[in-house]
Amino acid sequence: MTNKKANNKRKRNNSNKKYSGNYVRKNQAAKDCTYQEGITVKELAEKINKSPADIIKFLFMLGKMYTVNTSLDDETIELIALEYNINITKEETEDSDSLEDDIVDNPEDLEARAPIVTIMGHVDHGKTTLLDFIRKTNVTAGEFGGITQHIGAYQTNVHGQKVTFLDTPGHEAFTAMRSRGAKMTDIVVVIVAADDGVMPQTKEAIDHARAADVPIIIAINKIDKHNANVDKVYNELADYGLIPEEWGGDTMFTKISAKSGEGVQTLLEMILLLSEVLELKANPDKLATGTVVEAKLDRGRGPVATLLVQNGTLDSSDCLVVGTAFCRIRKMTDDKGKEIKTAKPSTPVEIIGLSDVPEAGDHFKVFADEKRARAVADRRTQAKLELERRTIGLSLDDIATRIKEGDLKQLDIIIKADVAGSAEAVQSSMEKLSNEEVKIRVLRAAAGGITESDIMLATTSNAIIYGFNVRPNATVKRMAEDNNISIRLHNIIYKALEELESIMKGMLAPVYEEVVLGQATVRQLFKVSRIGTIAGCMVDDGIIKNNCGVRLIRNGVVIYTGKLGSLQRFKDNVREVKAGYECGLTIERYNDIKIDDIIEAFEDQEVTE
Repeated sequence: MTNKKANNKRKRNNSNKKYSGNYVRKNQAAKDCTYQEGITVKELAEKINKSPADIIKFLFMLGKMYTVNTSLDDETIELIALEYNINITKEETEDSDSLEDDIVDNPEDLEARAPIVTIMGHVDHGKTTLLDFIRKTNVTAGEFGGITQHIGAYQTNVHGQKVTFLDTPGHEAFTAMRSRGAKMTDIVVVIVAADDGVMPQTKEAIDHARAADVPIIIAINKIDKHNANVDKVYNELADYGLIPEEWGGDTMFTKISAKSGEGVQTLLEMILLLSEVLELKANPDKLATGTVVEAKLDRGRGPVATLLVQNGTLDSSDCLVVGTAFCRIRKMTDDKGKEIKTAKPSTPVEIIGLSDVPEAGDHFKVFADEKRARAVADRRTQAKLELERRTIGLSLDDIATRIKEGDLKQLDIIIKADVAGSAEAVQSSMEKLSNEEVKIRVLRAAAGGITESDIMLATTSNAIIYGFNVRPNATVKRMAEDNNISIRLHNIIYKALEELESIMKGMLAPVYEEVVLGQATVRQLFKVSRIGTIAGCMVDDGIIKNNCGVRLIRNGVVIYTGKLGSLQRFKDNVREVKAGYECGLTIERYNDIKIDDIIEAFEDQEVTE
C-alpha cells in the first residue's frame, strides 16, 4: 500500500512539471522547424503539429493569456519549443522596425515627380488666401477667426503639370508644425505682406527653410493696397541674406495679390522652373513610404490621416504601419474628396482604416506581408508604452523630490485636440509659459476625444485637462466630477493660453493685504474665571467675524493686536455679527478690556495680481 501511494505521488509530481517551462518530454526526438516574426498561436500549432488549444492551455498555466490569433514573441516561442522538445529557429528578415525609406533606388527606376511646395509666412499675410485662389475654393471662411489652425495638403495642375501645396499655419504657436512642413517639402514660398513687412513668423519661416536646406521663393503679397511698400520689404529681406535676382542675388522674388490673382501665374511658373532645376525624382514601382501631414479622430469614420506619398505608389488595399498604428486601407481619397485606387509620389491622400490616431510628422511604410506589418506595429506600440511608463514614473518621482527639496511648483497638463498638429502646437505654447516659480509639464498631448484614461492619468498626477475642439461624453464628465478633475474646453488657442496664465498666477506665492471688517464699542464687561473677560459690545460699523484679527483701541491709540477668541449673540456662538446688533466677544490671551474701548476687526485678503 505504501509503494502504491509513493508511485501515485511521483506521478503527480511529474504531471506538475509538465507546465513548469523547463520540462522536456523524454523518449521524444527533437523536431526542426522555422518561424517568421509575428507568427500567431494557430500558425505555430500547425508548424509543430499540435492543437492550438494545447498551446493556449500551456501558456495559461504560465500566467499568459493568449488567443489563436495572438502574435507570439521570441521568448514565448522558446518556452513552447522547450515544452514540446522542438528545435525552432527564426527566419532572418530585413530590419523592418524603421519606417523611413532607407533603400537606395536605382537611377534607372526613377521618374520625375511633382514638386512639394510649402506656403509659409506671418499670420494674416495671405497664405491661405493665395492657396484659396489657386484651388478656387474657400478655405479661409472655415477657419476660426480667419486663422489657419491645421496643416492642409492640396494638389493642383499648372500648365498640365501637378504641384502639391502644403498650407502651414502662421501663428508662432505652430512653429513645430511649420518646421515639420519644411522637412517634407522641396520648395518653400515665403509670403510677406507689402503693407506689413518682415515679421517674427516671417523670420522663423526663413530659418526653418534654411535648416531644411530648401530653396526659397519670396512672394510679396497685398501689392494692391494703398500703403504697400515693396522697396521696404526688399531691404528688410536683404538684411536676412535673401537678395533678389534683379539685385544680383539668387533668390526669386515676385509681387502678387492673392485676392485679385495678380502675379499668381508668375509665381506658379517660378515654382515649375525651380522644380526643373532641382530635377525632382522618385521610384513609383515600389512599396510606398511617406509622412503623415495631419491626423484626427472622426466620430463617424474613426482615425483619419492625411498622408503625403514621398516614394513608391500607395494602393487602396495596402497594409501599412504609421507610427505605432497598423492599417489595412479601407478607403483612400484625394484632396478633393474623390475616392482613388492609387497614389503616385508627391500625392496627398486621406485614408481610413487605421487602428489608432498617428501623430503628425510620423513616417509610414507599406509592407507586402500583413503579418509582418502587424508585428512591427505591435512591437513599436509596446516599446512606446514601456518608454512612457518608465518616463512618467521616473519624472513623477523626480519632480516629487524636487518639490520637496527645492519648493518647486509645477502644473501638470493633459492636452486633447481634434487633430494631432493642434495638440502639438498647444503643448509647445503652454510649455513656453513656464517661469522660475511655476513649471508647466504636459503629461500627454494627443488627438482624439477626452477619455476615461485621461481622467485616470489626471487623477494620479493632479493634472488639468485641456480640450481643444473636443468635448467629453457624459460618462467622462461624471468620472471627472467624481475625481474632482478640472476639464477646460476651448476652440481658440489664445483663450486657452490666457486662462492658463491666470491659473499660473494663482499658483504663485499669494500676496495679502489687510482689510478692516468693522468696529464695535465695548458697553459692558463680564469676568468669568475659566474664560476671562467677556466684552459686551455694540457693532457700530461693518461686521465682526469669528476667528478674525482684532485691535483694541483706547483713546485713539492701539493698545493690543491679537485674534478674536469667541463671538456670541446671547448664548449662541455665531460666525458673524453685523452693524446695529449686540454681541459678546473675547480676545485670545488678553483680558485688559475697558468700557468704551473700540474693538476693530480685520483680516488679510489675497490680492489678485
